[in-house]
Amino acid sequence: MSTNVLHTPGGTSRSSEAESGGGWWVVRDKRAVRIETKAVTTAELLADRDAVREAAASGESGTPVADLVALPPVTTPCRVVAQMVNYRSHAKDSGFTGDIPPTFFRKASGSVSGPHDTIVRPTHVNFLDYEVELGLVMGAPLPVGTVVEERDLPSYVAGLVLTNDVSARDVQLTKTQFYESKSYPTFTPTGPYLALLEPEDFARLIDLRLRLSVNGVTRQDRTLADMIVRPAQALTLLARFQALAPGDLLLTGTPGGTALKAPPKPVAKISGLLPPALKWKAFFNGQARNPLYLRDGDLVTAMIATPDGHIDLGEQRTAVADAT
Repeated sequence: MSTNVLHTPGGTSRSSEAESGGGWWVVRDKRAVRIETKAVTTAELLADRDAVREAAASGESGTPVADLVALPPVTTPCRVVAQMVNYRSHAKDSGFTGDIPPTFFRKASGSVSGPHDTIVRPTHVNFLDYEVELGLVMGAPLPVGTVVEERDLPSYVAGLVLTNDVSARDVQLTKTQFYESKSYPTFTPTGPYLALLEPEDFARLIDLRLRLSVNGVTRQDRTLADMIVRPAQALTLLARFQALAPGDLLLTGTPGGTALKAPPKPVAKISGLLPPALKWKAFFNGQARNPLYLRDGDLVTAMIATPDGHIDLGEQRTAVADAT
């Protein structure tokens, strides 16, 4: 069964009774046991799996998880790579038909933030969107040219994290710029848990259910059965040109239900006849009437888990605030 790991800073526990030192913890139900390790980075922790196993098998009562403040379990700097349009429902929302070529893009690791940190909307961004995504955390080097079969996944992927690929759509669309639009600080909430997998756990990935709500209203709700390019194939395709190292993060796409959706085909045809400046003006005038984009004061809640809880990546609760 997978082992959930929590990462905390030093001196920030909510209770004076809790151990206040920073570090890594194994989570068991609602309590956490400190991992006796010198690891500072995620990669260093993954190299010390014996310490993780010792904490998981410990008889210590531990500390209430509620007394600990969660950092992102993926430390930075690291490579953050993401897959574009990798769920059938998202492809439909985006107006794609037929086969979609697998596409990757990079995000700045400076965008990685904690699972309960505020998402900050930059002053020039008007259309802020959400994308719940399953993140793969690498546990071993993936050299260029590697071919990954399903049976090989445990050799390369150490675990999973819950992420939100927050996106500035007005930057993304007008500049066709994924890197900038998805790399602002706080645009990759990650965690709370790093779920370290055992080889038998990988067969359960297909059962994982991704859910995201805004202010208690469900926006996204799909399982990995909706995914187009599965993890083993994605790593093979990525390794044609990109090496990965332990602790690097691959975001595997988001299901349908984002705020941004393709306009109806007749509208799209008419827009295609307009000069670019007029086309974007008309499009964003329409988007301004879309109530689904994130606003100051919104609360985004995201979860990824199997129905039986065999793999459970925890819950993110991130408020949205305008930059000041």
